[in-house]
Amino acid sequence: MRYLPLTDTDRKAMLDVIGAKSVDDLFVDVPAEARLSGTIEGLPDHASEMAVERHMKRLAGQNMVAGDVPFFLGAGAYRHHVPASVDHLIQRGEFLTAYTPYQPEIAQGTLQVLFEFQTQVAHLFGCDVANASMYDGSTACYEAISMAGRVTRRKKAVLSSGLHPHYVSVAETMAKFTGDTLDVAAPELVADTDTERLLGAIDKDTSCVVVQYPDILGRITDLTPIADKAHEMGALLIAVVTEPVALGAIEAPGHMGADIVVGEGQSLGVGLQFGGPYVGLFATKEKYVRQMPGRLCGETVDASGKRGFVLTLSTREQHIRREKATSNICTNSGLCALAFSIHMTLLGERGLTELAALNHALACDAADRLAKVPGVKLLNDSFFNEFTLVLPKEARPVVRELAERDILGGVSLGRLYPTVSALENGLLVAVTETTTAEDVEAFAVALEEVLK
Repeated sequence: MRYLPLTDTDRKAMLDVIGAKSVDDLFVDVPAEARLSGTIEGLPDHASEMAVERHMKRLAGQNMVAGDVPFFLGAGAYRHHVPASVDHLIQRGEFLTAYTPYQPEIAQGTLQVLFEFQTQVAHLFGCDVANASMYDGSTACYEAISMAGRVTRRKKAVLSSGLHPHYVSVAETMAKFTGDTLDVAAPELVADTDTERLLGAIDKDTSCVVVQYPDILGRITDLTPIADKAHEMGALLIAVVTEPVALGAIEAPGHMGADIVVGEGQSLGVGLQFGGPYVGLFATKEKYVRQMPGRLCGETVDASGKRGFVLTLSTREQHIRREKATSNICTNSGLCALAFSIHMTLLGERGLTELAALNHALACDAADRLAKVPGVKLLNDSFFNEFTLVLPKEARPVVRELAERDILGGVSLGRLYPTVSALENGLLVAVTETTTAEDVEAFAVALEEVLK
């Protein structure tokens, strides 16, 4: 039974206060084609609980489960092995049901976990300080752009063509309301990144340059020259990391001059989870800490001199005047941040380095094998665990035919960039420690058959 405590009179009174004629006026920003009109086709009006369970299980049975078939999908969400102890620990009652740690005297466990998480992220990214997490990588990316605008008092952001298109889309959506100007471009199917374009686009109006590392095609570039040019012009460098495991093998962005480093923490501890919830990572230099969004947990001592933890900064609209807030984000991804932190702790620095080395080695083997398929070209020979193949035909139907052969053979660039025909033959392939030699061989054999 639906619980609707408001009467029509109540609704009218609220609409009158905000100046809206109807509830539909609240959804004018949602495109008409994205709105549901009427009931969902194929679903009955009502059914028993047991009947619904059986129906949902039949639907779920149509899914192709990542762990059941050769799996090469990536593009910002990666399949890694998550130790069973991670799931065991995050389901402890004191973690699973923990709320925002407003009262430090009863939230020391939660505060300490977040403090340790921040320490790990700052160390991983090569920065001075990190916050207690964001919603996901894409929103963290825009929060960084917004933060750069506050620091520099400028409104132009230059985005690398190698930045994930979904991250670009989120930034473009938010920029509609903040007045930021975004200099964006689509990538080209070439081995080199767009460093020269970025260097030429930075000027005295630029607030920041946003570079993905490794980028959407798997390419890796030295961020130092971009950082130097940005700083020369009074701008900030924002580095976006969608695959944090890569930082076990390649230099941390903060060590190459990045002022803000953000990313997606899903790879460690979280799992694919049908696309979410994930956990956004955000770190910066100490001198910018008061402009950092979200919350910051700090270490202190209590009245008895014992070690303790508190919310040190929380410059968000829930705690201070809205016009003074750094962000309207009202929470952090606490449970996913805990999963990330537990996985990182289990690995340790040496374990992360070994995991990264294993990912890279397996990816190199896979790239070599797939490049031997007639007509297939390896775009970039400098990558971590993700690379781009250029096929002799459009990649989207190839991916579908591979799926019909029970192989999830990567992400087509045509899916990520549906309006850029120059990219339609590109196939983005990700390889992790969960990929076996048998998986790679099955992929290569099926790819050759599909391309004939």
